[in-house]
Amino acid sequence: MSAAHDYISPDQARTLYGLACERIKRSPDKDAYGFFDNDKKSWESLTWQQVADEITHWQQALQQENLRKGDRVAINLRNSKEWIFFDLAALSLGLVVVPLYPDDRPDNVAYILQDADVRLLLVNSSRQWSAIQAVLPEEHSVKRVLLFHDESTTDNESSTISLQNWLDTAFSAELKLPHCAPEQLASIIYTSGTTGRSKGVMLSHHNMLSVAYGSLQFFEILPDDIFLSFLPLSHTLERTGGYYLPMMAGSKVVFSRSIPLLADDMRQVQPTIMIAVPRIFERIYDRVHKQLAEGSWLKRRIFKLAVKVGWKRFQYQQGRKYWSPSLLLWPLLHKLVVSKFHQRLGGKLRLAVSGGAALPTHAAKLFIGLDLVLLQGYGLTETSPVISVNEPSSNDPGSVGRAIQGVEVRIGKDEELEVKGPGNMLGYWNNHKATAQTIDADGWLHTGDKAHISESGHIYIIGRIKDILVLNNGEKVPPADIEAAIVSNGLIDQALVVGEGQPYLAALLVINGESWPQIAQQLGLDPLQNESLGSKVLQQHFVRLLRQWLFEFPAYARIRRVHLTLQPWTIENGLLTPTLKVKRALVEQRYDKEIKALYHDTSS
Repeated sequence: MSAAHDYISPDQARTLYGLACERIKRSPDKDAYGFFDNDKKSWESLTWQQVADEITHWQQALQQENLRKGDRVAINLRNSKEWIFFDLAALSLGLVVVPLYPDDRPDNVAYILQDADVRLLLVNSSRQWSAIQAVLPEEHSVKRVLLFHDESTTDNESSTISLQNWLDTAFSAELKLPHCAPEQLASIIYTSGTTGRSKGVMLSHHNMLSVAYGSLQFFEILPDDIFLSFLPLSHTLERTGGYYLPMMAGSKVVFSRSIPLLADDMRQVQPTIMIAVPRIFERIYDRVHKQLAEGSWLKRRIFKLAVKVGWKRFQYQQGRKYWSPSLLLWPLLHKLVVSKFHQRLGGKLRLAVSGGAALPTHAAKLFIGLDLVLLQGYGLTETSPVISVNEPSSNDPGSVGRAIQGVEVRIGKDEELEVKGPGNMLGYWNNHKATAQTIDADGWLHTGDKAHISESGHIYIIGRIKDILVLNNGEKVPPADIEAAIVSNGLIDQALVVGEGQPYLAALLVINGESWPQIAQQLGLDPLQNESLGSKVLQQHFVRLLRQWLFEFPAYARIRRVHLTLQPWTIENGLLTPTLKVKRALVEQRYDKEIKALYHDTSS
């Protein structure tokens, strides 16, 4: 380990709050977090000592709520310093943090609050709370609601109070922090499962500490590194990799204002480390090519040459290709193209990690070809989340890297990747059956992914055991339940949900032949004309219907575009099995052109 490192080991931290205490002790005057102050219109920073003072204040306020060790508290905010204060203060008191996605639907949030028996909730505003409250049953366990943006209480409910008023009423009583063990439950993180409802993944302090530390053994993270935080902290990759890991290494984290302002934030903040899902890299890729299309032929030619030569240079450096005379062009291409590209990313970005879904080859080649160290990793919420990641010196973009320190991997039945390590979850909250189906008696967690492992230890994901779509933001969607809900209405005979590696879900729908004439006439279409099936009016009509039919599902089940047909999938045309099950791969192959059209020239 380099002398420049200042890593805190899991043994030294013991708990996540212990990690923060150790970092405050080691680096009291060093910048911990950066954020944009809307009042001052400038970027501001907090030192670790200032963070310690804030945490103490939050601890005192929480201590007044008569919460017991093990009680669940939930947070529904965008990334901010307050997210950190709430999390660490709650963990210090032995409370269990339930992170929620800020953009999730109120009914799904309400389900999680009920399932986890949440006692206290921090939300953005009274408007957000009203939407959640409207779908909560009268009998619920939420006893206190903190409103982040409201300056005063918005109603006469004693349970609802503005965050500022709540903090102002905290008194400086002596803190009584309970003893917390590393194996104690720290957080319940809800993830989409194989049913319509989310499952609560139980992670301990040691789960997340061990994974953060194991990841640090694969690449250098230094005290002067700057992370730009933009993935939601409710996403386990951001929480472990973009929050606890930088704390462990003593690096600064700066909270981005928003995804639309990400490009501007990168130029202003000048991050050195970026953790993202493939969708972020694809957005940059699309923006670059859109701008190239508006430029001259020569500019496009030089850019493509830079990427091509840069990719050859990368393969040569990795020992996979021989030296090529074209590499002599690199200094010139670096000056003309590469340096300018890096300036658009802030000019100091030296390491980027992609996880949550498969990184498309075209995006990997662009970034790596333009001299960015881009490492693809792999994991599950159930493994805290990192299982494997590539290393700068042994980077195979076609793989998801090698297992991190302390994690064992093997190939089991049906080529399934199985994992055993300190990051494996404690189980699913209130769901022993699902836990037993995922973690066997010997402690091996079954990922559901098919894989093979090379002699070098690199893991290659080749498919999935169960039918699950992975969107390019990392969301895992079980299509079977959605398809069953669609065909249950009677207007649709068959449905196939698609979206693997895409920014959103779409669907192929076979309309019921008897219902079609009436549907067409209602929309002013001619049911006898094939062109009517491609009508935007018809497509929008069914997108609205799908929103109604799938209302009970979480937000990830939203279908944005559809392809409609009257041609059924049958045994005779080879699209159904003898037991009348849809042959997904063959249907997708048969409708390949139509599926591509559902994602052509659209943005999410």
